[in-house]
Amino acid sequence: MSEVIARSANGDTGLGAVRHDRPQIMTFLADAHTEAAVRDGLADLLLETADMRRGGIRAGIAALQKVKTPRILVVDVSGEDEPLAALGALSEVVEPDVCVLVVGDIHDITFYREVTRGLGAMEYLAKPLTRDIVARHFGPFVRGQSGRAGVVLGGRMIAFTGAQGGAGTSMLAANLAWHLGAERHRHTVLLDADLHRGTGAFLLNTAPSGGLQSALETPERIDALLAERAAQPVSDRLHVLASDVPLMDAPVYADGAAASLMSALRKRYNFVVADAPFNGMAFSRDLIRQANQRVLVLLPSLVSIRDSLKLLGLKAGPDQTDRPVLVLNRLGMPGGLQRRQVEETLGMKIDVAIPDLPRVVANAVNLGEPAAAARSPLRTAIMEITTLCAASGLLDQGKRSSDGAEAPAKRGWRLFGGRK
Repeated sequence: MSEVIARSANGDTGLGAVRHDRPQIMTFLADAHTEAAVRDGLADLLLETADMRRGGIRAGIAALQKVKTPRILVVDVSGEDEPLAALGALSEVVEPDVCVLVVGDIHDITFYREVTRGLGAMEYLAKPLTRDIVARHFGPFVRGQSGRAGVVLGGRMIAFTGAQGGAGTSMLAANLAWHLGAERHRHTVLLDADLHRGTGAFLLNTAPSGGLQSALETPERIDALLAERAAQPVSDRLHVLASDVPLMDAPVYADGAAASLMSALRKRYNFVVADAPFNGMAFSRDLIRQANQRVLVLLPSLVSIRDSLKLLGLKAGPDQTDRPVLVLNRLGMPGGLQRRQVEETLGMKIDVAIPDLPRVVANAVNLGEPAAAARSPLRTAIMEITTLCAASGLLDQGKRSSDGAEAPAKRGWRLFGGRK
């Protein structure tokens, strides 16, 4: 977040300069002495009065489920039995680009590294604090002058691709996005890459807009604010970014537009769930390469298996370490193959199998409601996909391991928008 504030100070039109709905700074501190040190240490640097609240990180988690994420967040983990788990819970309710500054009572270099390098918080200070200590260590982040080098990692991107039309890919992508945004309360956007006939907005009972097409035509204008304005809200923490381009129009796609769009979305959302059909369009191909995790959806048919083998042969993107998650949809449909036959022909195991549920899915689509909202095998499958795509692991980072010790953060992924 400090990068955005720094650009704003230099006159750039980044998120920090134009999103007036976000408070500059909010603090959740456990005692009056620490509160006074933070208030006095930052008083000369703030453009507005700090929103200072008593109660520590648990109070912050409760409050930030209902209010806008500030640009800078100061939280106190003193007295927490599992401070890393508490920070993990905090990450579920804030936007990924927030600048998190942590205060605590643990004097240990290993803990400092886990909080800053592991979880992505910008700084950690151990009590007792003084005005000078706060000004010296927290002040640069308020001014946007942090000297750390690196790149903001931001949110995680999951790309769904169907082996063939009618595999149920859009339905599954929409339901995963709904689960993450509406049920898990993570800032989530569903990105529909089918510019002409996409159904993402329809499935979540909202309307597409022209913002996505404009962004792909002029990537130099893309920033987090533009990306958010182009997306349509479904709920407080779930948006849909989709277009409805006339069939005879050929949208212009500028080189690098997918990368620019993903960079902007990752600063705003914890999760980007993309419905990215492999239809020959450069936008879809680039999105699939940009993903952290691919999900390949197929039907129990020979045609679907043939095309799945082609898609499995695609070269993995730079951030993709595992093979795609294989989802076999509509198992048991009339004339379909058995799971064993599909696995033998593919030469690999299916990760998630979903039975044929024509009535459940049709009713949900007709009503514009997520099918995973009701207890059903589809809901169970969405939970499994969440875990396999590492989304569940990210939501639960910092919890204790099986031997009872608090687990360190997973390397290569950060809960907050910190820098390496």
